[in-house]
Amino acid sequence: MTAPGTPRLTPPSVPPLDLVFSTCPNDTFLFHAWACGLLTDAPAVRVRHADVDEANALAEAGAPDVVKVSYGAVPWLLADYRLLPAGGALGRGCGPLVLTDGDRRVRRRRDLRNARIAVPGERTTAYLLLRLWAREHGLGSVDVLPFPEIMPAVAAGRYDAGLVIHEARFTYARYGLSCLIDLGAWWEKETGLPIPLGAILARRTVDAAPITTALQRSVDRAWARPTASAAYVASLAQEMSPDVIAAHIGLYVTAATREMGDDDYAAVRTLLERAAAERLVPAVAADAWR
Repeated sequence: MTAPGTPRLTPPSVPPLDLVFSTCPNDTFLFHAWACGLLTDAPAVRVRHADVDEANALAEAGAPDVVKVSYGAVPWLLADYRLLPAGGALGRGCGPLVLTDGDRRVRRRRDLRNARIAVPGERTTAYLLLRLWAREHGLGSVDVLPFPEIMPAVAAGRYDAGLVIHEARFTYARYGLSCLIDLGAWWEKETGLPIPLGAILARRTVDAAPITTALQRSVDRAWARPTASAAYVASLAQEMSPDVIAAHIGLYVTAATREMGDDDYAAVRTLLERAAAERLVPAVAADAWR
């Protein structure tokens, strides 16, 4: 009991977590309820939107508390971050594509040996998969471009090929481009495993349990009330049509988004072990995930 006249102490407020994710429809769909404060008792968050390459760089600088990154960047981040079992992007039939215009220098896969290729980031999963594919096939020079600029640059002839992700799977034909390589199909044939694309990481200095719970509740709410997030998703979807938004969400928000299973963890381990064996990423210790 507090003695009479003793000042009542107000518990210090808990600062919001810095949360970084992209404006892609799968991310805005699954994060909507949490980011917009619709979940009771969930940790408060301060949201920042960043494309995949920027999010990877922010995580490398240790800036966000919770961040969606490429699995290709994870080996550099595990000293400060742990992998969460929810919120990520893993699946089948959803891998990166190598696109060309079909009429210039690159008509066959072997032509990539002498090609100029635009990629969305050096530590993206897409580029890691391309480099693993290229160990047997060869690869030309590579430049990093912001993702929205890649297809226009290939269509304009500035690059011989472009490595694309996300909604480009549904829109590349509009630019007059053709798919030379489906790296997801190649990965699935090679391994029989899902394609690990995006991971949710939390800083090791924060409690991961309430974050995982918030992610799962946010996904559950998104599925239960799919129209509730529509305006939020559309406002950030960079002029995508409703059919592309719907296809994007349907392809990239999977059961693994709510909770990773054994095959999903096996896919991540296989990707990073193969990449480490080729000295493309640092080796990851078996106990480094959590």
